[in-house]
Amino acid sequence: MASGSSVLENDSLLSRLDTGLHRIEKVLALISGLAVFAIMVFAVVSVSGRNLFNAPVPGYVDWIEQLMPLIAFMGIAYTQRDGTHIRMDILIGRLNGRALWAAEFITTLAALVLMILLVWGTWSHFLRSFDFAAPLWSRDSSIDIALPLWPAKLLAPVAFFILCLRFSIQLWGYGRAFVLNLSEPVAIPLIKSAAQTAADEAAVLEDNGN
Repeated sequence: MASGSSVLENDSLLSRLDTGLHRIEKVLALISGLAVFAIMVFAVVSVSGRNLFNAPVPGYVDWIEQLMPLIAFMGIAYTQRDGTHIRMDILIGRLNGRALWAAEFITTLAALVLMILLVWGTWSHFLRSFDFAAPLWSRDSSIDIALPLWPAKLLAPVAFFILCLRFSIQLWGYGRAFVLNLSEPVAIPLIKSAAQTAADEAAVLEDNGN
């Protein structure tokens, strides 16, 4: 698993696209974090209501099901951009130069193809649930309090589409790095060693101490 990474920026079109998409990714990651907080609040209120007033939050499980896609999917592109998503780099970590960029390009391309298929599948799943003519525009609903399910089902293709955009930008970056044999390309995560990560963290602590 990578111990740390950094993404370089400059005034190129590729870097501008990278930073522009990253702004969207940060908003989605914030929404995901707020969803986690909302679940904690729901849990406290529901347990307190059950124990103190014998009145838990109605449809607690239904609301949790609606929030779970926010937690599961909204932060994926953000972690992919920074290279902080869990990955096994036992082999790739030993490569450098064009061999590294070629390996990263191939694996990223494979991930992009998979995500495109998932966008297609999850969008079809959403369409089976959404219907303008139905009550609350939904053909299906949750079991307890009948919440419409299409909003939760829409989150998956949206998040996966953003991830596809991230993969596309990184493919451009890896391809450019391979062709030009760059040592420090922009718009792609440059994996740091454990020693580099520790040194950066020490520098941050030293700056904060001063």
